[in-house]
Amino acid sequence: MIDLRQLRDNPDRFREGCRRKGVAVEIDRLLELDARKRDLQTRVQELKAEQNRIAKESGPQIGRLQGLLRAAQGDERDRLAAEIEALKLRPTQMKAEIAAMDAQLAQLEPEVLNLLLQVPMPPDDDVPVGASSEDNIEIARWCPPGFDLQRGFAACRGFAPKTHIEIVRDLGLADFDRGVKLGGARHYVLTGDGARLHHAVLRYALDFMADRHGFTPLTVPVVVREEMMVGTGFFPAGREQAYHIAETSRGGGHDFYLTGTGEVSLMGLHQDEILDEASLPLRYVTVSTCFRREAGAAGKDTAGLYRIHQFDKVEQVVICRADEQESRDWHRKMIGFVRELLESLSLPYRLLQCCTGDLGVKNADMVDIECWMPGRGDTGPDGRPSGAFGETHSASRLYDFQCRRLNMRYRSGGDKGTGPTTFCHSLNNTVIASPRILIPLLEMHQQPDGHVAVPEPLRAYMGGRARIG
Repeated sequence: MIDLRQLRDNPDRFREGCRRKGVAVEIDRLLELDARKRDLQTRVQELKAEQNRIAKESGPQIGRLQGLLRAAQGDERDRLAAEIEALKLRPTQMKAEIAAMDAQLAQLEPEVLNLLLQVPMPPDDDVPVGASSEDNIEIARWCPPGFDLQRGFAACRGFAPKTHIEIVRDLGLADFDRGVKLGGARHYVLTGDGARLHHAVLRYALDFMADRHGFTPLTVPVVVREEMMVGTGFFPAGREQAYHIAETSRGGGHDFYLTGTGEVSLMGLHQDEILDEASLPLRYVTVSTCFRREAGAAGKDTAGLYRIHQFDKVEQVVICRADEQESRDWHRKMIGFVRELLESLSLPYRLLQCCTGDLGVKNADMVDIECWMPGRGDTGPDGRPSGAFGETHSASRLYDFQCRRLNMRYRSGGDKGTGPTTFCHSLNNTVIASPRILIPLLEMHQQPDGHVAVPEPLRAYMGGRARIG
């Protein structure tokens, strides 16, 4: 959520932010409602102050007037009687006025909040302007020694690569037919060494972040209340992507949602808390099952393990002080952790600077990481895919957007914690997501005789095995 005071002071910044992100929000309507709400709040405060003053002063005033009334005659007596009655009635009238204004506020506040939750985080000034992912800009690329993307897999390795669908079929690593029987389209069953490789990747990534980079591993719920989805910025804009558990229709107290990333629960841990500045930055990592409806992706990547409804992901989250440079530094570091991990697995990748139109509602900046997958891309003269990059990671810098919605603050002032409270900053980045990462792993490490070499870092998690098949 954006800072409403900043919106009042500089509405053009947020109008421009909406325009650059391609998000339609009634900024003027929000400002109008906010002004009306603040006017009502001011009037209510004034009436309550007057109510308190009258409560203190009316008793002596009524007593004095009643003393005068006893000696008064004619019109003077009627005037004093009317004044006494008005003083007696005034508290009741003010109470009714306050109640009426409170009712108006109760009607205004949901509409103000609804509009406020729609206002996106303005993109940083150095984020390139663009309409969609087509306008993202490649900023870095890495390939393992001896591999040249320009030449292609076959020229570098000396044989035509299979797609991951062919590899899992030939080596018995997945059962798509039974997955569809169990859960419908975009479901799968990993079998045998396919399941072992899946778990090996996740365990390696979790240990990599915890042991090498000092992140605290946590297990967190994947079934959460709606306020967690709103607080982390996935609602209202992303509601159509989430699976909804309508518990209230069965007599429950509230509905639930299945999370599409561990980020939701890692961030929700400290909702409504005031943290000690000395405890920051908090560095969390989790491995969790994730669920996405993939609404709007009909007919896209329907075969294989690329676009599926259920997967497992190791996610990293950092909660730090409200300092832009510190946030930028952590963004760079978190991307660096993933680059180190991918290079340890000898997977070619590139970094894409996302343009304004591809940032989503909550991000001030975002960098996608895509791995090279020989089995993707356009079909070449031989009828085989020519290879292409596919998104595997996404690193986001959010400043205080989530923490403001979650009411997550820290108190400055060193160990004594005597300073004012400030909303924290947050960042997140995928460490690894499987089974999608199995696509480049299997395709890049396939061998001419059909087996797949297990990258050295994963062998300890595969019982010491160096090959599959």
